[in-house]
Amino acid sequence: MKDLVNFTTRLQKILTFYDLSASGLATKIGVQRSSISHIVSGRNKPSLDFIIKLLDTFEEVAFEWIISGKGGFPKSDTPTPIQKPVGNLFSDAEKINRSTSEEKTETIQKTENPPFIPNSDNLRILDKIILLYKDGSFDSYQK
Repeated sequence: MKDLVNFTTRLQKILTFYDLSASGLATKIGVQRSSISHIVSGRNKPSLDFIIKLLDTFEEVAFEWIISGKGGFPKSDTPTPIQKPVGNLFSDAEKINRSTSEEKTETIQKTENPPFIPNSDNLRILDKIILLYKDGSFDSYQK
């Protein structure tokens, strides 16, 4: 690779785009942090293995762009990653339960002989979610 300075500039664009630090990038693509540091400082050139890991991890990065700067970043055929707003899981469940019960009521009113509907004690309503992680930790979310 003859143009290492521009390669590091393109690598910095990737870091900015994904809001990653150099150590975060190293962890994400599975290389040592020192290898990122050496590439950014200009001490080492990126290996083919490094570039392949980068391309496998980030599909928005085009091979030709990362190597020579030709083309654009992100790829034109891939959408920009969008952060979805974090919603309230329980309020969404309540909306679904309400709309489902309204639909059932409307259906019952339209038919002459309404079907059997179990009493509300049998309806299950979400109260708590527990996420268990492989490292033994957990998160608990309650209404």
